[in-house]
Amino acid sequence: MSIDPAVLVLENGDVYRGRAWGARGQTLGEIVFNTGMTGYQETLTDPSYHRQIVVMTAPHIGNTGMNAADEESRRIWVAGFVVREPARRPSSWRSERSLDQDLEEQGIVGIAGIDTRQLTRVLRDAGVMRAGIFSGDALAPEEELLERVRAAEPMAGAHLADAVSTDAEYVVEPSEGTPVVADVVAVDLGIKGMTPQMMAQRGIRVTVVPSTITGAEILAKKPDGVFFSNGPGDPAAAERSVAVLREVLDAKVPFFGICFGNQLLGRALGFGTYKLRFGHRGINQPVMDRTTGKVEVTAHNHGFAVDAPLDGPTESPHGYGRVLVSHVCLNDNVVEGLECLDIPAFSVQYHPEAAAGPHDAAYLFDRFVDLMQGRRATSAVVKDGA
Repeated sequence: MSIDPAVLVLENGDVYRGRAWGARGQTLGEIVFNTGMTGYQETLTDPSYHRQIVVMTAPHIGNTGMNAADEESRRIWVAGFVVREPARRPSSWRSERSLDQDLEEQGIVGIAGIDTRQLTRVLRDAGVMRAGIFSGDALAPEEELLERVRAAEPMAGAHLADAVSTDAEYVVEPSEGTPVVADVVAVDLGIKGMTPQMMAQRGIRVTVVPSTITGAEILAKKPDGVFFSNGPGDPAAAERSVAVLREVLDAKVPFFGICFGNQLLGRALGFGTYKLRFGHRGINQPVMDRTTGKVEVTAHNHGFAVDAPLDGPTESPHGYGRVLVSHVCLNDNVVEGLECLDIPAFSVQYHPEAAAGPHDAAYLFDRFVDLMQGRRATSAVVKDGA
C-alpha cells in the first residue's frame, strides 16, 4: 500500500494530511459526504457526482472490489475520493478488480488515512465548500494550495448535464417475453443505468436521448410518457431543459422526474430552487409519502431542493393548475416530491431505482405506468366520442 503523502485542503483553510490513494496529482471540486455503509461503486459511477469530491463516512471502503454489474454509467465521475481506511484487498466473490486499480486507471485522485468523521462534522457545521486533493508533483506550500482551491469554480450556477449526457440515443427494451406496455423518452441529464432497467422490468420500452434534445424532437416521437433523469449541477442554470419540459407539460404528455428531474419540474411549474447547506447523500434517508402516510427509507444524492409550499395543494405560478408536495424528508422537511393534480406529471427528489439502496420506493415506476395507461385511456375515450 502506498505511503506517498497527500493533502486535502478545504476552502475555509482546514488542512488534512493523509496518504495518496488512486491516481496522483491534483483535483478540485465541491466536497460532499455520503452516509451509505455500502454501495461505493454505484456512488463513484453516478454522473450526479460530477465535479464533486466525495467523502465516505463509512470507515472501511473497497472490501467488495469493483465489478461490471454494479456500474451505473460508463466511467467514474467523482472528482476525488476521500476515505479513512481502504481495504488492502477485495474479498467478495463478485469482485473483478480492486477499487484502487480503477481509481488509478481512470485518473481519480484520492486520499486515505484521515479522520472522515471529523471532516463530516466540519461539513455539517460549515456547509459543503470547495476543496482540493493534492499528491505527487501537485504538492506545494499550503498557502498556494489554498489559492488553487479558492480559484475553483463553485457548484452554484454550474450547468453540467451536457458534460455527462449520452452523445447518441439508445433503446432499452423490456426483457424477452415481457409485453411492451408503454414507450418512454428518457432525457439523459446524468442518468443511472438502473433507472431504464427498472422501467424495462415493467414492460416500458425506454429511448434514452441526449440532454440537448428539443421539445419538438421529443413530441415527434409520440411517446406515451417522458422521463427526466438525475444529474449534476445547479437547476437554476438549466433553463434550456426547463423550457423543453414546459413543452412536454403543455402537450399533456405524462411526465416523471427523478432528482434533477424533480428540480426541473419545480422550476417549470414556477417554483424556485435553492442550495442546501450540506445536501442529502446516502442510502438511509427517511421520506414520507404524504399521499399514503407511508414512511420510506430512501437513497439520496442532491445538493439543491425545490422551494414549494408544504401546505397544499398550491396553484402553479406558471399556470399548470394545482400542485401538491407529495413527499417530504423527515429529517429537515425538504421537499422530496411533487404531484400535479390537473396535468399528468409527478416527480421525486430521491432515487427509487435504489442503486445502491433500499427498494421501498420502487412502486413509483408502477405509478408512472398507471399514469401513462390512464392518459392513453382518456385519449381513447375522447377519440371514440369524437
